[in-house]
Amino acid sequence: MSKVSVFFAPGYEEIEALTVVDILRRAGIEVDMVSITGEKKVTGSHKITVEMDKLFEEVDFEQNDMIVLPGGMPGTTNLEAFEPLMKQVEDFYAKEKYVAAICAAPSIFGHRGMVKGRNACANPGFESHLEGANVKKEPAVVDGHVITSRGMGTAIPFGLAILEQLKGKEAAEEMKGKLVY
Repeated sequence: MSKVSVFFAPGYEEIEALTVVDILRRAGIEVDMVSITGEKKVTGSHKITVEMDKLFEEVDFEQNDMIVLPGGMPGTTNLEAFEPLMKQVEDFYAKEKYVAAICAAPSIFGHRGMVKGRNACANPGFESHLEGANVKKEPAVVDGHVITSRGMGTAIPFGLAILEQLKGKEAAEEMKGKLVY
């Protein structure tokens, strides 16, 4: 069974983070909502506070198949400033394990050279941070083990793209129908 961790920092974009969690859990994938703050409750950019499943220190990264980074501001900045998470993102990338980011968060991959020579997308205001990427205007882009998406309005395609990578096209199509998407 696949296991995914979605990381939450103060100022995360609520829809981007929770849509992924919801879609994957509906599909039977084990998903942990993880706080990088040392506190179980994290407040998003629109003042919605959500209780997390785990603290960063409790994550067994060897058991994870994917790291997901939601966007939002200052959520993206806060994620990137948390060096222990960035070390794990870089480790996953080096091991060709899945890394996924939406909205402003793909800029983190750009800053680390992870989208160089790859197809990728981000929120239009952050496309310049996709250093060396072939920037696409698609809702979600999968290039190898890197998944990117453009923003709140593309959260469902992002979640479905992640689901397809973990459980196959048929599972993603079935979920699409269930969501009436």
